[in-house]
Amino acid sequence: MTTPLEHIVIAGGGAAGWMCAAALAKFVPSSTRVTLIEFEEIGIIGVGEASIPPLTTFNRLLGIDERDFMVHTRGTFKLGIEFVDWSRKGARYMHAFARHGSDFDVAGFHACWLRARKLGIAPDLSTFNLGTRLTAQNRFAFPKAGPTPLSTLSYAYHFDAGLYAQYLRGFAEARSVQRLEGKITGVATDSATGYVTTLRLDDGREVSGDLFIDCTGFRALLTGGALGTAYDDWTGLLPCDRAVAVPSARTTPLTPYTRATAREAGWQWRIPLQHRTGNGYVYSSAHLSDEAAAKVLLGNLDGEALGDPRLVKFKTGVRREAWVKNVIAMGLACGFLEPLESTAIHLIQKSVLNLIQMMPDKGYSEALRQQYNRQIRFEYEDVRDFLVLHYKATVRDDSPFWRDMAAQTISDSLQHRLDLFRDTGRIVVESRELFKLDSWLSVLIGQEVIPTGYDPLAERMGADELQRNLALMAEALAAAARQAPTHDDVLKTYCAALAAGGVGV
Repeated sequence: MTTPLEHIVIAGGGAAGWMCAAALAKFVPSSTRVTLIEFEEIGIIGVGEASIPPLTTFNRLLGIDERDFMVHTRGTFKLGIEFVDWSRKGARYMHAFARHGSDFDVAGFHACWLRARKLGIAPDLSTFNLGTRLTAQNRFAFPKAGPTPLSTLSYAYHFDAGLYAQYLRGFAEARSVQRLEGKITGVATDSATGYVTTLRLDDGREVSGDLFIDCTGFRALLTGGALGTAYDDWTGLLPCDRAVAVPSARTTPLTPYTRATAREAGWQWRIPLQHRTGNGYVYSSAHLSDEAAAKVLLGNLDGEALGDPRLVKFKTGVRREAWVKNVIAMGLACGFLEPLESTAIHLIQKSVLNLIQMMPDKGYSEALRQQYNRQIRFEYEDVRDFLVLHYKATVRDDSPFWRDMAAQTISDSLQHRLDLFRDTGRIVVESRELFKLDSWLSVLIGQEVIPTGYDPLAERMGADELQRNLALMAEALAAAARQAPTHDDVLKTYCAALAAGGVGV
């Protein structure tokens, strides 16, 4: 018979802890108690957070009102990520959360576009992406079902990560999650099984539980400390190991996209919030000093710095096993991948949803644990390969960092994708992968990986008909973009905080 868990203990707060607590509060049986122990803030790299579209689904699953969320987290909308100076200096492209065109032939849109490009009759790929067209004009539109260009859109958010944690705390505590404030100073384990039994706090209190969620940041007090779980270091693939971050004054217009600008030894992020802008420089300490990184960051802000740059050191990689015995690591305790494609919150979200879907009972099925670990491993490796693509697919050789990246070894799976696209123009994506065909297409073409071939089925259509279809599609997308309101206007009407001069300003 199934013996349900009686008490789940979350060690650590922040976005990881409170996302987990909120989901558990929503979905676990009322007979299962949930306690979160929150102590000093750790592991927060930026002063803002950029997300990707699956977060809209997570919030909807919890039943969170989007307007309320936007106001309380000072959020703005996000249609994609602009990459500046990545393929070469002076180049830029948008990885938008929207489909490219529509399939008007069995070969699919991108194969037809590649053929048109070969014939010299294809406008730039960005012409056929409504998200890219909107960001170029600082406009925003919500997706709409039906035969309309708006059906191609997806969106995400920029928000204050600390405020998001506070928001979810209120959500979770209203649903009976107990919060204990204190610092964890000890972890007791069962001498026979090695399972964690109790957490000791600095004031002498002890908290016992059945299942423990490790959200203690880079320190990984339970998973890495008490249980000694190995950490697989991926700095050989992604060598950036530090970041300096600083907020700057709010500037207008509020762009509906994140910006990632390639620098001498890494890249700089820009995240626009309602009340300020989040900035940071992710870099390799083997190629740049901390002092020089801070100087570069401060010299490339859109507005006045609102503090001193804060340094964070990290090691890219993932726990060999996220779930060990009765402990599951989430967030930074589980792994770290630089936020180049805004996946930090998403990887927490996937850990949380995988837990909900694979919730153990007191029997702690070994097969279930292995399945959870396989899934988490896949998701981290999936994102890792997509990030490596940005560094590998470039002609930049203007600094030691970029020359080293060009010589960097990549995974067999990524090499196969590159070879397949270069030879045939084909992009094959598994259903469970995070980044779909349009994301790979945006980055591959944006990074100037141009295939020598394309799907022969694209030859079925005559050149004149192909050109007419592309022209009609481009005009429909241009018209939809012209009709959309500005991002600032949407925020003023949709998020009352800006209009009223309230919490969001």
